[in-house]
Amino acid sequence: MGRMTLECIDPDDLPTPSTYTHVVVATGSRLVFVAGQEPEDEHGNLVGVGDLAVQARQVFARSRSSWSGTGVCGRLVGGSLEVEHFGRHVAVRVDA
Repeated sequence: MGRMTLECIDPDDLPTPSTYTHVVVATGSRLVFVAGQEPEDEHGNLVGVGDLAVQARQVFARSRSSWSGTGVCGRLVGGSLEVEHFGRHVAVRVDA
């Protein structure tokens, strides 16, 4: 079995976190892990204060930005979105 290497990527248009990496590309078997896509702009400021739909769109836009340089776009296996502190349902449509 070959050795798996990890490439850590923080896209230029996202703020650089101090405790994790936005994208990790594992090669040997190519796996890509994306984390920490929060509703923030490129400077780390919250987008859409109090508006879940705006925040969700920002999270998906950041996710798209993170995936764009990996070469595996279009082959997403799964994902999850955590929503906190909202007591109502909001439908969000995100166009690819």
